[in-house]
Amino acid sequence: MVDTGGLRIVFFGTPAFAVPTLEALLASRHSVVAAVTQPDRRRGRGQKTSFSAVKSSAVAASVPVFQPNTLKDGSFAADLAALEADLGVVAAYGNILPYSILSAPRLGMLNVHASLLPRYRGAAPVHRAVMAGEHETGVTIMRVVQALDAGPMLATTRRAIGPDETSDEVEHDLARIGAGLAITTIERLLAGDLNEAAQVESDATYARRLTKDEGRVDWATPAGQIHNLIRGLHPWPHAFTFLDRQRVILRRSTASAEESDQPPGTILEAGGDRLRVAAGGGIVNVIELQAEGKRPMTVREFLAGHPIPRGAVFHAHA
Repeated sequence: MVDTGGLRIVFFGTPAFAVPTLEALLASRHSVVAAVTQPDRRRGRGQKTSFSAVKSSAVAASVPVFQPNTLKDGSFAADLAALEADLGVVAAYGNILPYSILSAPRLGMLNVHASLLPRYRGAAPVHRAVMAGEHETGVTIMRVVQALDAGPMLATTRRAIGPDETSDEVEHDLARIGAGLAITTIERLLAGDLNEAAQVESDATYARRLTKDEGRVDWATPAGQIHNLIRGLHPWPHAFTFLDRQRVILRRSTASAEESDQPPGTILEAGGDRLRVAAGGGIVNVIELQAEGKRPMTVREFLAGHPIPRGAVFHAHA
């Protein structure tokens, strides 16, 4: 298939991760005829109704926006068919698409997924990779099928994960990488220069959605695992612990293999810029933390208002 003109593309996406791909499509020779995103929701501490990141970007670019409450009735499928789109591009939309939607664009749909498939299919691939201590991740462009993130792979690019990088840092970069890969994959699709590779099902893993309680730190686990939890759950929902029955959010850390003879959770040093905590193996060095309801602080700032005696203990429960 050889094509010299631009495509009519319908874009499906919701969070900030999807915005660079939408913007890359808007800057390309192709036409984004509509953006489909999740309905407006209450967000933030004030629970005010707000647009998704994709809706904000689409509105700013004067792209028509669809926000169906369900994809299972025929009304949205009819609206989508009326767009006469050539291709659908999906990036973190948030719902599995039924056949009536997948079959609407004449060239089908491509998905920008933030993992090296078939590993980390699902809603939280970056966070789960960081939490697991993976040294590498990437972006996969695949065809969308009705099974979750299981379609044939069209293109992949890899990226190292630094030992102290947080999920938001990795995800922000993968969003940029994925946007570029999406554009080159579309051009290769039009040039007939793509090979589709089936995923190996036996290698598949699932990156389930994050829950708030996953951030509870068990200090009996090794320091490296606690460090991965802290950086993997940043910027949400965050790792947390309790000191004097008060919840403390742990935002940044490093880990060392140095051993301590103190029980896990014992604060070995709390002064200046140093907050060192014994783990089940090794020591966690807290760099940034936050008291419940307060702003994030460096260790020095935190200790100025919340002195912690050496030998105090962080607990998993209040």
